[in-house]
Amino acid sequence: MAKRLLLATRALGGEPGLPEVQELADWIAEHRGRMADIVTYLLERSLAPQISAGIGTPCAGGRFYARRLLSVIDGVEEGRAVREIHADLPEIVEDAAGIVVQRKGAWCALPAPHALGIHDDFYQDPDEWNDAICGVYRTILRSMRDTGVFGHVLICDRADADELAALARQKVFFFQPGADREGLGGLLEYQPQVAVEKKSLGLVPGLKEEYTVKRLCILDPDPAAIRLALAHFDPEQVIVAGYRTGDEASYWEGIVSSAWYSA
Repeated sequence: MAKRLLLATRALGGEPGLPEVQELADWIAEHRGRMADIVTYLLERSLAPQISAGIGTPCAGGRFYARRLLSVIDGVEEGRAVREIHADLPEIVEDAAGIVVQRKGAWCALPAPHALGIHDDFYQDPDEWNDAICGVYRTILRSMRDTGVFGHVLICDRADADELAALARQKVFFFQPGADREGLGGLLEYQPQVAVEKKSLGLVPGLKEEYTVKRLCILDPDPAAIRLALAHFDPEQVIVAGYRTGDEASYWEGIVSSAWYSA
């Protein structure tokens, strides 16, 4: 008789919808005495349904966290770097503390540096700009980890080799939604795991011949996708992953349900 086994599950962030004004006002009133704003609300809203659903590695945050990053990077005005940049950390630390209160060991998702869309009007040199913005990111990520956030997902629009070289680490995972073969290969140049949509799983065997792939995250898999992944990877190397735009709590419950397979 076949056994029913459960693959690991993780979140790669989420993009909850904006609340009604009164709902947000009531929530802020409940959090009087701490720094709390729309970003704080969205961090909590992105994480709570993952915890309720039983996601093994939950992850607060998403692209919406750009709002916080742009507000705390000093030297950036109206989307342009106009002087030497550095990070003001109190709000970042407060965000991290709020995540840890919800779930110890949770990750946090942020847009990758290039996804902030900052135009460099100060350094006027691509290498200097990359060193500066990645240095700011290292400071931000370290401060969040020091507060108890376990690791970070950096959501990218492309596999930027300079950013990957500077930031990809064991606890920093670059995730490119909708990545094609070129994008997946660019990510695997610098990290041994990658997140793939089920429609792109056919690319994985070829990538595995060219790159070291230690873990495979499958986004929103169905049973056929699970079978295909397990034909090329051991079960402990396959992770069922989710990245949700919207508020439906049932989405994360579906991620957990889809992680069951027969062996």
